[in-house]
Amino acid sequence: MCYLLIGNISALMSDDCMEPLVNARLRVYLPDGQYPKRNNPKTDIFYGPGQLTKAQVDAKRDRLLAEARLDERGNFRLTWEQLHLFTEPLELDICIHHMPEQADIRGLETNYHLSTVIPQWTRSGQRYVAAYAYIIPVESWNQIRANYGTWVIAGTVRRLHTREGQTQLRLEAYNAGNHRLLGCARTDEQGRYQLRFSKKELTSSLMLVGEPREQLGPDIYFKVYRDKQLIWEEDPRTAMMPGRKSVAPCSTININIRESTFRKISGYVPGWLSNWAVAGRKSSLVDH
Repeated sequence: MCYLLIGNISALMSDDCMEPLVNARLRVYLPDGQYPKRNNPKTDIFYGPGQLTKAQVDAKRDRLLAEARLDERGNFRLTWEQLHLFTEPLELDICIHHMPEQADIRGLETNYHLSTVIPQWTRSGQRYVAAYAYIIPVESWNQIRANYGTWVIAGTVRRLHTREGQTQLRLEAYNAGNHRLLGCARTDEQGRYQLRFSKKELTSSLMLVGEPREQLGPDIYFKVYRDKQLIWEEDPRTAMMPGRKSVAPCSTININIRESTFRKISGYVPGWLSNWAVAGRKSSLVDH
């Protein structure tokens, strides 16, 4: 008899924003008869994953039943052959090699126990099918991202007064410590964005792979562009405010802009002001 387990593994970046575990590996193990009391198929989704040591992973290698890589949406399909119907729990673990924004994928490999569950198998033709989903809580995902020295910032760009989400804008995030560009992102049709960067974008090693969560993140401020035109620039001192100083690996930052407000930067002149200046010069020449 063939068994098919399908589902999704994702992580919370904020209360209303998730990201998939791209290219992580999901492993399913036969049970060993010892199940943690807290593991319950109906409540396990509310617990964070428990990190496993290399020795713990090696100890259960002989019980490995199936393994699959998660796709770009965090979806997976696991199949295996078995002679009898499973009525006992299965152990599900996840193996993470690197984060998507890391250029060097030869990084730290970490393993986590997700849950011990009894799938609700349904017979479909010559196979049994079940589904499973797991969402990593934001607190746990913060810690995991901290171990890899990576950040993801999500939010919405809105007009200050209308509160409408602004589409097709480009955001640039800067490190206030050295004014170095950390990363770029574009807003979608609702004005939402996701911006990612790693410790390689920082000139100093604020966080090293494997170091504890207490390491500090960068202090950041933003610039917002429509096409190539700068429409909003924050004062770098904004980076000293709460929510911008030492940003956590998973952060939510919403930006409210007033497009009528411009700051003079590097000889930049807003389009309407430039047109006014040209028209003024033409009028002066005609009068003369």
